[in-house]
Amino acid sequence: MPEAVATFTHRLATAADIPAIVVLMRASIAENMKAFLSADEIVAAQETMGLDQSLIRDGTYFVIETLPVGETVMVACGGWGKRRTLYGGDQTAGRDDSLADPTVHAARIRAMYTHPDWTRRGIGSLLLDLGEAAARDAGFRTIELGSTIAGEALYLARGYAPFHRDEQVAANGQVKTVIHMRKALVL
Repeated sequence: MPEAVATFTHRLATAADIPAIVVLMRASIAENMKAFLSADEIVAAQETMGLDQSLIRDGTYFVIETLPVGETVMVACGGWGKRRTLYGGDQTAGRDDSLADPTVHAARIRAMYTHPDWTRRGIGSLLLDLGEAAARDAGFRTIELGSTIAGEALYLARGYAPFHRDEQVAANGQVKTVIHMRKALVL
């Protein structure tokens, strides 16, 4: 069980982290979305959720860790993208992996997942701070993301404004919703 007060560290993800990241993502999707979506809607959402390895290769993806009982535990992952793809894992159709031009395009907050045992501890805000700072340092003035219904409240609280709702019918017939949101990065 998580400690009442934990200290979190962050580092850039590496290819060696991929198996642990995938396990964390699956746990996050399966548990953290239950309060917002039915089991069938969660299955539908999984069509576009998951790991985008280009984020790791680009050095823009973080893992958040803590040391609850003397052993390092990965509790969250997420990052930012400098490519034009807004959301989705390696399997997602319609990706645009071309590099974004910071003077014209927005950076992207991407693939944020928190292990269900570690929610409501400020980790999502930590990931946003890391991604926004790195995107700002790379010259981006705007940042966008594709939010699930479960993540929308966090992003609204952090100053992101919705500008488009994308609803698609998944293979199982359920509607999957992605809320497009953006925020200006203060230089």
